[in-house]
Amino acid sequence: MDEAEVARIAARDAVGDITPRDLRNVIDDLLSDASMVPGALTVLSADALTGPTDDDAVAERAAGVQLIYEGLRLTRHLVETEPWEHASPDTDLPADLDVLAADVLVARGFRLLAHTEAAGDAVATVQEFGRHETDRQHDRASDARTLETTVFELGVVAGATATGNDTPLDLRRYAIGLARSNSPPPLASADDLLPDTIEDVLQRVSTPRADDTAKPRSATDP
Repeated sequence: MDEAEVARIAARDAVGDITPRDLRNVIDDLLSDASMVPGALTVLSADALTGPTDDDAVAERAAGVQLIYEGLRLTRHLVETEPWEHASPDTDLPADLDVLAADVLVARGFRLLAHTEAAGDAVATVQEFGRHETDRQHDRASDARTLETTVFELGVVAGATATGNDTPLDLRRYAIGLARSNSPPPLASADDLLPDTIEDVLQRVSTPRADDTAKPRSATDP
């Protein structure tokens, strides 16, 4: 899928200056193997709405969404696997670089979205991720949504608002439903996860409706 490749290239470019080399290699490997669904949804959502668009700006937003997802996904993996549990304190662990990589990815993703209309949703994504993972670690019921659900919604918001439009409610709902229908992780590739008719579907759900002043609940809602 062309949109997925746009997101992958943009994400790699966004971290091209990361040093030292060992850390950069960890990040490069993550992005090489990653599903680009979050970034692809950003590009596809921008294409679905009518309005002035800057391809480079859209690609940058796609990179921001993708990097936030990769950083939080890696964080979740480290929490689940606890790679330090049986390690010697004198051993240089790849997991140490993984922790640093996760922080760098999220920070760089935030920087790319900081001055966009999706900035608030990016903050809400991280907040809800923290609540969900904390509840899961304590084996208690949670009303927080999964990482994939919030990131898919973040992707369509970042893409839709790149055209100068608000994000249609049905577009948000579609992204949320798409994430929930493809759980649990890991995500499949964009070619496998997104339907062949994704462009038509996104155009249909992007048609504004009278109730589009409403918005699905987010982590920052009271």
